Amino acid sequence: MLKKLLSSILVLQICFVAGAQITKAPLVKEGDGPYTQLIIRGVTLINGTGAPPFGPVDIVIEKNRIVKIQNVGSPSLPINAARRPALKEGGKEINCEGMYAMPGLIDMHGHIGGKEQGTPAEYVFKLWMAHGITTIRDPSAGNGLSWVLDHKTKSAENTITAPRIFAYTAFGQGSKTPITNAEEAKTWVRENAKNGADGIKFFGAPPEVMDAAIRENKALGLRSTCHHAQVDVARWNVVNSAKAGMTSMEHWYGLPEALFEDKTIQNFPADYNYNNEEHRFEEAGKLWKQAAAPYTPHWNKVMSDLLAVDFTLDPTFNIYDANRDLHRARRAEWHENYTLPSLWKFYEPSFQSHGSYWVNWGTEQEVEWKNNYRLWMTFVNEYKNRGGRVTAGSDNGFIYETYGFGYIRELELLREAGFHPLEVIRSATLYGAQALGQEKDLGSVEVGKLADIVIVNANPLKNLQVLYGTGAVHLTPDNKITRIGGVQYTVKDGIVYDAKKLLRDVKNMVDVEKKKTNWELKQPGVE
Repeated sequence: MLKKLLSSILVLQICFVAGAQITKAPLVKEGDGPYTQLIIRGVTLINGTGAPPFGPVDIVIEKNRIVKIQNVGSPSLPINAARRPALKEGGKEINCEGMYAMPGLIDMHGHIGGKEQGTPAEYVFKLWMAHGITTIRDPSAGNGLSWVLDHKTKSAENTITAPRIFAYTAFGQGSKTPITNAEEAKTWVRENAKNGADGIKFFGAPPEVMDAAIRENKALGLRSTCHHAQVDVARWNVVNSAKAGMTSMEHWYGLPEALFEDKTIQNFPADYNYNNEEHRFEEAGKLWKQAAAPYTPHWNKVMSDLLAVDFTLDPTFNIYDANRDLHRARRAEWHENYTLPSLWKFYEPSFQSHGSYWVNWGTEQEVEWKNNYRLWMTFVNEYKNRGGRVTAGSDNGFIYETYGFGYIRELELLREAGFHPLEVIRSATLYGAQALGQEKDLGSVEVGKLADIVIVNANPLKNLQVLYGTGAVHLTPDNKITRIGGVQYTVKDGIVYDAKKLLRDVKNMVDVEKKKTNWELKQPGVE
């Protein structure tokens, strides 16, 4: 019975079906490098630590490591040539004067496509890389652990165009028998580690099983995360997970439930059915108002409990953004050129596709979700203010959020929550690296770290929208409408990728599919 329930949850949450693998990424070398020496010249640096921008600087990379960051002058004045690091024979330099550099972005909730969405790996990977995302955590390994580990290896070897990959299997994935007790849980966890997984993604299980699995995983030195699904959250919420040793949580399920004061179970209507996603998501939009009010004693206690164990929040604000403004999400300007026909079809109202629960969605539901966001964002922002770690994750490929674009929307929503732009960048870089246990190599542009760097021709601190592949609208002094931004270069492991070319490749994939299927984008219900 438990196995059937867990299987049902997995299908609903991540469209995971064993063996349902998407088309593999092609073995093609597309970036340039790595070089014996690469110098990024004259850039203004946002290093990801929370430090303000400084520059112009020359960033010197040897193979895949940053070896020097050299101040080469003062703003608004010519570059001081005497300060510039010399270009060695066989070296490469890129003139980035007037541009901004920051660390490679880390997506802490990056599903690598889906069979139901019809999204091949190349499509997903190139959208991520075109938006400066150089590292992803795959939460649940929906294409199967061996498939994900194969692509992880190829990405590490740079034989495919793809971000670095950290594979977190869904708890119980691959088990031939139900996991019903602590010993079975620990056995599965040990086998999972032996198979090469980087961590575990939980959805819920009986308390004895959750406690044993989380503690065993921690003892093995692996990380974990959880979507505390409603079917199990009444008996095990986020505070239980954190105290057992879980390292992070996704979304916000399990957090309002830990904040309940006048109830122990969400106020479900009598006709509620979890498998009916309209029920599930409409009622989810009413959850935060059932929790303790901000800054009250219980609210503060739950926050303190999570801070005490260095727990990480990965809110994925963007993936529910359509719930509070469906028209905006559905009409996003990138859909026409960058959303595959099959993915658009998946997004449309459906009783079957996960996240396509637009049966009778309207003003009342959107207002509830807007209020839900205010309370949710208050907790997340205050958690950050008290020293807690908040990361950036997208969960894209669902609910009108297309890969890459949805991640940048996540950064905008962290800003809306109250984060300073520098705090947004830190959450998207250094804090992601810390949550993965990779801060020694990733997460900031500092000497000694791997050369994962994003370069954009506009200041993202003034407008995060310049990080969208489509850039941001800009009116010149002579009244000409132009676009600024869009990532110029994505440097991963010292290899330089033309981000705009990667985006053109994606557009071409979409154009080919449009022609093949004689398809044009139309809004739902429009003939």
